[in-house]
Amino acid sequence: MPCVCASVPIANHANLGISVGTDVMRWSIIVPLLNEAANIPYLTEHLIESGADQVILVDGGSTDGTRELLQTVPNHFSVLHSDAGRARQMNAGATKAIYPMLVFLHADSRLPMNAEESLNRCTSWGRFDIEFDDMSISMRIIAFFINLRSRLTGIATGDQALFMTREVFDQVGGFPVQPLMEDIEISKRMKRLFKPLCSRQRVRTSARRWQQHGVIRTVLKMWWYRFAYWCGVSSHRLKRHYDDTR
Repeated sequence: MPCVCASVPIANHANLGISVGTDVMRWSIIVPLLNEAANIPYLTEHLIESGADQVILVDGGSTDGTRELLQTVPNHFSVLHSDAGRARQMNAGATKAIYPMLVFLHADSRLPMNAEESLNRCTSWGRFDIEFDDMSISMRIIAFFINLRSRLTGIATGDQALFMTREVFDQVGGFPVQPLMEDIEISKRMKRLFKPLCSRQRVRTSARRWQQHGVIRTVLKMWWYRFAYWCGVSSHRLKRHYDDTR
């Protein structure tokens, strides 16, 4: 099911947490963390500037000093600790969210300026386009095909900063607690109910894993995992393979 950017009639907005008259969606941003000490100062600065009404940071048991650095973040940030696992951390953060739109951001990603423009148009769920902090031709090509694939299939990845209303999040039961592909799985579940809003605003994310492991190798590896998951291989089995080949 392809993505759309259509809005529903204003009469439905009251049920989705949008303020009729001002048409402004208030939103909570949830960031799962694991050993992100080097990233915390830059992440904190970005979150302050993001315009989010609530910031929730969820540490999954970091051992690199992240927990200590979280004691220095602004007082209005909420800091939680949970068991490791991105799905568990994001679900834990969602339990503390008080606003009707939930935005899930990876620690090495940055929202576009004026992200609320897309959030205000969203009546169910959606994602942003992606670009990398490495603007080489190869990474631009990869970003182009990630965005195209997502737009054609209606499936999004966590790097694209998934966003959804509280109603939709609750309706699909939150992120499935699995070690890999939780973003793919929740996208599939939400897509059965609603068409996603595919924003052309761009999240900028780190190209570090591509740089560390090589572009071609990383592309082939990601394709293999997605194909295997599509064929029914369990996320737990894929995670064991992933850990064995790191």
